[in-house]
Amino acid sequence: MSTQTSLNIVNKHLNYPKVTLIETSKSQYIHIAAEIDRSVFPIFLTKSSRKKSTLKYCKLQKQKFKKIKGVIDYNVFSAALIPPGRGKYVQENINKTHLAKFDIVVLIEIDTNQHLKKILSNEIYTSLVTAIKSKSSYTHITTATNVRQIGPVDHKKQGIFLFNYFYAQNTDQNLLVWEYTAGWFEKETQLNNSTLLLPNTNSKYSIINHCRWDSLWCIIPHLIFKKTFKTYVLDNFYANNVGAQPILYRLV
Repeated sequence: MSTQTSLNIVNKHLNYPKVTLIETSKSQYIHIAAEIDRSVFPIFLTKSSRKKSTLKYCKLQKQKFKKIKGVIDYNVFSAALIPPGRGKYVQENINKTHLAKFDIVVLIEIDTNQHLKKILSNEIYTSLVTAIKSKSSYTHITTATNVRQIGPVDHKKQGIFLFNYFYAQNTDQNLLVWEYTAGWFEKETQLNNSTLLLPNTNSKYSIINHCRWDSLWCIIPHLIFKKTFKTYVLDNFYANNVGAQPILYRLV
């Protein structure tokens, strides 16, 4: 007999509005994350020649990918900093997951699963993966679908982009607490977009959240100075056995 997943709520006196969700995207995604530079965390201040050449190579592949049937979008991201928000549940289970320190991400959006399968065997894609792996100390590659959406993420202009690598033993529990806490980001940071990715293949992470703000100033002060970020967001993550690993990026 299956048991229904329930949400464990702490600090119930804090009452944020329910997150505003729209219909999920039908797109398929390939998320490629790589660790190249051993930067002094949490700030990625410099880029090695290895990283610069990798970013340049990945960026140059965009025109090739845009010509492949089924590819909707292709974007390359370079890490800016790791913001406050890494959950202590991750630290307590560090032997069960991988501590996210990805300084390069490539996100490919594809229209159908049929085209996704063809792209995975396409020489352009396999060459991209081979090149990234040859330059990195660790890579995490997964296909994914969109399971929740506040709004589409605008990749046509620069900004500060989040990839939040969640670790949870129960994905349903992760989704429930993400929905419960996402209203905080809508209200406190005026977040109006988010594409929540559910990995389809073997992944170290239960879900990966992707969203955008115009600048660091739209998000960082709230994470530092709003006490409710801990009491409403992080404490509820922990109560539901969920750990977040956020990294902020810029478009390349």
